[in-house]
Amino acid sequence: MSRLRDLTERAARILELAERALADLAPARPERGIFERCIAFRWDARGRHGRLVPIAEPALFDLDDLLGVERAVERLVANTEQFVRGLPTNHVLLFGERGTGKSSAVRGLLARFAPQGLRVVEVHKNDLLQLPEVLGELRNAPQRFLLFCDDLSFDEGEAQYRELKAALEGSLAAPPPNVRIVATSNRRHLLPERMEENRAARLTDQGELRLAESLEEKLALSDRFGLVLGFHGFDQETYLAIVEHYAKQAGLAVAPDRLRAEALRFALDRSSRSGRTAKQFVDDAAGREALARQR
Repeated sequence: MSRLRDLTERAARILELAERALADLAPARPERGIFERCIAFRWDARGRHGRLVPIAEPALFDLDDLLGVERAVERLVANTEQFVRGLPTNHVLLFGERGTGKSSAVRGLLARFAPQGLRVVEVHKNDLLQLPEVLGELRNAPQRFLLFCDDLSFDEGEAQYRELKAALEGSLAAPPPNVRIVATSNRRHLLPERMEENRAARLTDQGELRLAESLEEKLALSDRFGLVLGFHGFDQETYLAIVEHYAKQAGLAVAPDRLRAEALRFALDRSSRSGRTAKQFVDDAAGREALARQR
C-alpha cells in the first residue's frame, strides 16, 4: 500500500509539471469581454509566451493640464481622433526633454478617448521581441489600441528595435488597422549618433548629401513614425504659468510673489524647469501647508 501511495503521488507531481509545461507552450488568450471592462493593459512577457494583463486603476491625465506644449498636443489629439473614427492615421513618436509631458499626453488620450473605444497597451522595450505576438492578440478585437512604448531608446546591437521597425513599416505582415504605436523618448532618433558617423557622410559631385550607412540605419527607425512631435523645454514664464495652474487646482493660499520665488528656487535646486518639476513643487507646497494647519 505504501509503494502504491508513493507511485500515485509521483504520478500526480508528473501530471502537474506536464500541465505547467503545456500552459507555458500555449499562449494565454485574452479573457472574453476583457476589452469592454478594462481600458489599459500591460504586456507581461514572462515565460515562453506573453499575455495581456489588465491595469485595474490606470493613472489617467487631463490634457487641459498640459501647458506649454499645446501645439504638439493638438496634433496628437487630432491624429488619435482620426484613429478612433477609423480614418487614416499615423504611428507617433513624442520626443523631447524630460518632464515636459510626453507620457502624460498618452495617458490623457486614454482619458479622453476611452469612451470611444480607445485602449492602451504598455509594452516595455525588453518585451518588443514579442511584438508580433502582441499584435496577434489585438488584431481581431473591435476596439482601437495604442501600443505605448515609454522612454524608448536603444543602444548599439540591441535586437528589439528591428521588431519595432518591422511593425512600423517594412514587414510583409502589415500591422492591424486597429493598432497604432506611440513611443516617447528623450532622443529624436532613438539610437545614439556618433561624431565619426557624421564625418562619414559625404557630398556628391552634384552637391547631394549622402549619409553613412550606419547613420542611415539609425535614422530609418524614427523615420517610420509618420507623426513626430517635439516636447521642448520651457522658459521661465511658461514654468511659472504651470505652477500657478497647479497651485490654483490645489487651492494653495500663497501670495503670488512668494509662490513665484519659491517655485524658481525649487526649480533651481533640481536644475529643471518642466511641468513635472512644477507639479512636484505644488505637491510639496500643498503638503507643507496642510501639515501646518494640522499642528
